[in-house]
Amino acid sequence: MSRRLAEVAQKVGVSEATVSRVLNGKPGVSESTRQSVLTALDVLGYERPTKLRGERARLVGLVLPELQNPIFPAFAEVVGGALAQQGYTPVLCTQTAGGVSEEDYVELLLAQQVSGIVFAGGHYAERRGPHQHYARLTQRHLPAVLINASIEDLPFPRVSCDDEVAVEQAIGHLASLGHTRIGLLLGPEDHVPSERKLGAARVVAARLGLQIGDADVVRSAYSLESGQAATTRLLREGVTGIVCASDPLALGAIRAARRAGLRVPEDVSVVGYDDSAFMNCTDPPLTTVRQPIEPMGRAAIDLLVAQIGGQAVPQDELLFEPELVVRGSTAPVRG
Repeated sequence: MSRRLAEVAQKVGVSEATVSRVLNGKPGVSESTRQSVLTALDVLGYERPTKLRGERARLVGLVLPELQNPIFPAFAEVVGGALAQQGYTPVLCTQTAGGVSEEDYVELLLAQQVSGIVFAGGHYAERRGPHQHYARLTQRHLPAVLINASIEDLPFPRVSCDDEVAVEQAIGHLASLGHTRIGLLLGPEDHVPSERKLGAARVVAARLGLQIGDADVVRSAYSLESGQAATTRLLREGVTGIVCASDPLALGAIRAARRAGLRVPEDVSVVGYDDSAFMNCTDPPLTTVRQPIEPMGRAAIDLLVAQIGGQAVPQDELLFEPELVVRGSTAPVRG
């Protein structure tokens, strides 16, 4: 007990006597100090005293699909900072292949009595993905926010970048450079953001007098290696410009072009999506459509904290406008 008191006191920066008063429900401690002590107990892995267990911890789960795509650590940084400003501690949950699943993390976070959960890029974006674990959150009335487009029938507020505007900007840019053979490198068929991008691409292409046929659209897992393999099929179709659904996919497309003996951007122009870290340092620096992650992350936390405070928030989607960042991976079509 004394070791626990000492550890918690050191973590919070208060006396052991103050920690003892909180644990024993005694008066004379400010609400902010009391919450800090309870959060420290949770973070250090100590069980709360029985009488304090009904209260949700000032912890918020942040569930990410991976950390290899730099956009997810970037979201974690923004969301973590916004949570800290509101007095909450983020608990980062990252899925790994064959490891802990999104469903497992939900159960784990529920057991930790978290105040809420923020998801970025989860199963909610997959039409054929597992969705039962989201029902557990609604049963427990646990506040949650989804970052990125999702299937329609989940009762959570959503914060998304406008996929349709992103594609409009990317295709418009390539068309302005004279490209008429444009290919799309998208995520899986049941992935909602890729669905939206494809729908928008066909509309934009028709408006510009271009045609994007079925052979001009390839699907890929969201990794550089998968993007490289899928791009090889696109290049056989003779496309001169490629619009990609993520920056790692775009880097895979550039690698595929080089393996095929083509130069980027002289022979093939490539546009990414996200503007994640170091895309201005690639060779060539990547033209990409930037997600406004700072305002998106802050909006997600504002929505979550409002729910935690008992306010009703809209269950629809908050759309943020992306921005085309032109760098060295796109150029006028040859000849």
